[in-house]
Amino acid sequence: MATVDKTDNNTSMSSLHRRFASLALSCVHREYPNKIAHVLTSDADIHAPRDLTPAFYGCFDWHSAVHGHWLLARLARIDKNLTNECCQALKQSLTKEKLESELKYINNAQRQAFERPYGLAWLLQLAMELDEWSQEEKDNSNEIHQWRENIRPLEILIVDRLSSWLPKLSFPVRSGEHSQTAFALGLSLDYARHVKNLKFAQIIEEQSLRFFSSDKLYPFNYEPSGEDFLSAGLAEADLMRRVMQKNNQEFIHWFNEFLPVNNLSSSLEPPSIADPTDPKLIHLAGLCLSRAWMLEGIIEALPFNSEQRNQLDQLSKRNAQAGLIAINESHYEGGHWLGTFAIYLITRRGINSKI
Repeated sequence: MATVDKTDNNTSMSSLHRRFASLALSCVHREYPNKIAHVLTSDADIHAPRDLTPAFYGCFDWHSAVHGHWLLARLARIDKNLTNECCQALKQSLTKEKLESELKYINNAQRQAFERPYGLAWLLQLAMELDEWSQEEKDNSNEIHQWRENIRPLEILIVDRLSSWLPKLSFPVRSGEHSQTAFALGLSLDYARHVKNLKFAQIIEEQSLRFFSSDKLYPFNYEPSGEDFLSAGLAEADLMRRVMQKNNQEFIHWFNEFLPVNNLSSSLEPPSIADPTDPKLIHLAGLCLSRAWMLEGIIEALPFNSEQRNQLDQLSKRNAQAGLIAINESHYEGGHWLGTFAIYLITRRGINSKI
């Protein structure tokens, strides 16, 4: 299992791109094993995953299939050595007919909470990636533009669904898994700002402030739970640096009360993973990777050469290294999803708006 320092040369980065692209290519159309979150209303609802959600049926579950396609779109866009292979997989999935079936499946009274909010936020990230790619690509632009248009109806449904749900959510969900509120809002806010959906962005910003603006002295010593792949505390801070980006001093003041410089918890050090073949315990590898990119985002908003910035930078690097080391292609338990987290980290997606 290769490791990398994020300052390595372009050849090393390209090899990482290929490695993680291979993980997604091997699973986006692999139907089994499969864990479906499917509500049955009658015998007529019993179908194979490829029939229920024909675009996003691989990678063990729907959300992993979605962000596996995001990984392929991102690498096809930024690494020309991978464009052809990744585009072939995207071409198979992102047809108008298959995405219309996805829309029909999700737009059902029994599925109002389907993949909310984690999977829905990743779908918006996929739409954002396709949108940026279609605007800049000269070669194969018609095909990429068509994929972008094919996903738009599903994207509109998801924006409407999240916009309706958020004001009714009485309290944020502070888990370290799929139900977490802050992580999904961060991904969704990046999307909303990119597509200039000011109404959706305003809803996210207002609800984020309602949920988190008064938080102080976050108890990081309560983290992580044994099956976390997200930090509730860092995801909250990474969201708030986005929400407060127009007034960076406001964020610095908020963050200094949220995590004072003398209050850095040893629990944020990379955890050990006892069994990488266990589908839940391997979550901790994802925790390391997501912590690393969240810390990078937070660092971007902190004063240069401050003690706090330097401490968090070293913590980010240690978590990144531990997470990358833990990815093992021979174990499908982590291989079907960890590549996405690695690519989100090493391409600095949560920080870079255009690359």
